This record gives sequence, C-alpha cells and structure tokens, in this order.
Amino acid sequence: MTIELKKLTKRFGTLTAVDSVDLTVGDGEVLCLLGPSGCGKTTTLRMVAGLELASEGEVYLGGKNVSDQAARDRNVAMSFQFYALYPSLTVAENLAFPLYGEGLSKTEVDARVARISNTLQLSGILNRKPGQLAEGEKQRVAVGRSIIRDPTCFLFDEPLSRLDVQLREEMRGEIKLVLQDLSRPTVIVTHDQLEALTMADRIAVMRDGKIEQVDTPHNVFQRPKNLFVAGFIGTPQMNLLPATLTASNGASAEFAITGGQTIKIEVDPRISELSPGTKVTLGVRPRNLEISNEPTPDGISSTIDIVEPMGAETLAHLSDGQHDLRLVTDWRVPLNEGDKVHTRFLPGTTHIFTADEQVMRTP
Repeated sequence: MTIELKKLTKRFGTLTAVDSVDLTVGDGEVLCLLGPSGCGKTTTLRMVAGLELASEGEVYLGGKNVSDQAARDRNVAMSFQFYALYPSLTVAENLAFPLYGEGLSKTEVDARVARISNTLQLSGILNRKPGQLAEGEKQRVAVGRSIIRDPTCFLFDEPLSRLDVQLREEMRGEIKLVLQDLSRPTVIVTHDQLEALTMADRIAVMRDGKIEQVDTPHNVFQRPKNLFVAGFIGTPQMNLLPATLTASNGASAEFAITGGQTIKIEVDPRISELSPGTKVTLGVRPRNLEISNEPTPDGISSTIDIVEPMGAETLAHLSDGQHDLRLVTDWRVPLNEGDKVHTRFLPGTTHIFTADEQVMRTP
C-alpha cells in the first residue's frame, strides 16, 4: 500500500491553501507533515482522507485514483486533534465501533479490542466512559480506534497537541512502537518538530501550501535545503547572520558580517562560484559555537544578554550590537550576564545560504 499525491491543490476562493503538492508515502512508512500553523498541513491530510475534495491534482491510495471518491469509500483511518470519542460508550465500545460495519463476528471484534487495548495499555479501563478518563487515556483510545481496523492508510492530525509535556513524551514513544507494527503508510500532521524528528521515517516541511523539503529527520536537521527549513528546524533555532563574501580560496572564505565583524571559515569549494561582494546568510547551530579565551579569525565577539540554565546545558543569548545569537554549552562553563565572550564557529558546521534563500553549502 502507498499514498501518492500528484500536483494536489486546494483553493478556498482566492486563497491557495495547498499548492501543487507532489508526495509519496511508502508501505509501512511514517511521514510527518511539519510546518507552522496555516501552512496547509491539515488541509492536505483532509484531502487524502476525502474530507476535502482537491481543486486540482490527484490522490492515489494503494495505486488507485480515489480523487473523486467520498471519504466513506476510501477506507482510511483518521485520528483527529480532538478525540471525538462517543461519551455514552465505554472504552471497549468506542474501540469496537469502527468494526461494526465490517460484518465481523463478536469473537473477532472482542479479539481485536483485546489486542489493541493490550498494546495501548487500556485493558484496565475498558469499562469506563470518556468522562472518567485522563487526557492521556483519551488519546490512547482515539489512537486505538484508528488502528483497530485494517485500512488503506493511517492519518493522524496533531495527535499529541492537547497533552502536557510529560504525557507528550510518553505518548510519542508509545505511538512510535505501535506504528512500527503497522504495515500501512502513515501520515502525521504536526507543528511540533520534536514529534516529527522522533516519530517519522521522513519529514515533509511545508510553508505557504508548498513542500520545501522531504527527507529523513537527520538530513532535514543537518542538511536543510533552504533558509526557511534551517530556521524552522532545531531548538534553539539556528543562528542566521547576514554577511557579504569578501574573499575565498576554495578551502576557506572570509565574510564581512553586517555590523562590522569579519570571520574566516572552512567552506565547500563551490563557494568559488560566488563573486566577492555577494550577499549571503551564514547559519550555525547554537551547539556548534564554542567559547574561546580570545578572539579568533573563525569567530565573533558578543555580549551575554540572558543566561538560561537547562540542566545539563546552558543556553546563552548573545548580542554583538547588530545581531542576536544563541549559544548552548556545558552547564559547568561559567557564563554571566553582561560579560563579553568570544565564540568561534566549529570547523565544517556553517551553512551558507544565497540571496534566493537556497543552501550553497551544508556541512
């Protein structure tokens, strides 16, 4: 089974919510649609489910064009952001409800309910009703009701958004274990990058109705295709510094950072394609900045504005008078607000983006 989207487009009047999306989700693959609110993630998911009909383009499920089929005929399982449990039914009845229309025997229905409830640790609450459940239990019931069937694909819309931090962490692990046993393509919509990075086999990053990059979690983080993906993925965010190329010799290049400081860093030989004077953006992750005792050619000097302890690490907000930077370092490194620090860019960790926001060089 696969999901395939071809030039999928959805318009609401003059607004193009989803713009010519091409995407394939393989059998057994978990793909996360990740992006900021309003970028078209949920609309794309709803078009796969048949809850929205595409303005243009086609949806293929298991190789069959279902673009004109109603939702009830597509045989998809969808879990919504809001649990949508039947309040008058017990947990067992909520789990079994999707099976009533499949003509299964009571023995088979009971066996499936027992299997899913055991997998999701619901066996002890099968006789309770939704009003008697905690939020995490409600979420597990909603997930269980989706996966109890044998559909063409599984679709999850912000499955963990209503849970607190601890429950989100627990449920990420539980859902990931469950998804590993499902031999169907799965699409998860989320704006939470940690969910995407930990749960997905591949991530599709969306912006303004278009897909900016589709890749593994590692590559989306380490090798962002453009400036938007680089800035969106990563906590804390990547430092992005406007600069001008002043010189290059193939192995290294010198840049004048807007505001006055210069930096000389190791670069990809392709940088020679750019002429001196070219405007670029330098991107470096907060964990790829290193504190040095004195100024270095491959670093810049800044003042510490804010220090945020994070347990094993410390996050420092820096300013050079023109730009704000973030530095993450070991908690034992002494950092004090108001101190001046010298930070160097670790070799081979700087991303270079050209004026059209495309990456020129990725470590």
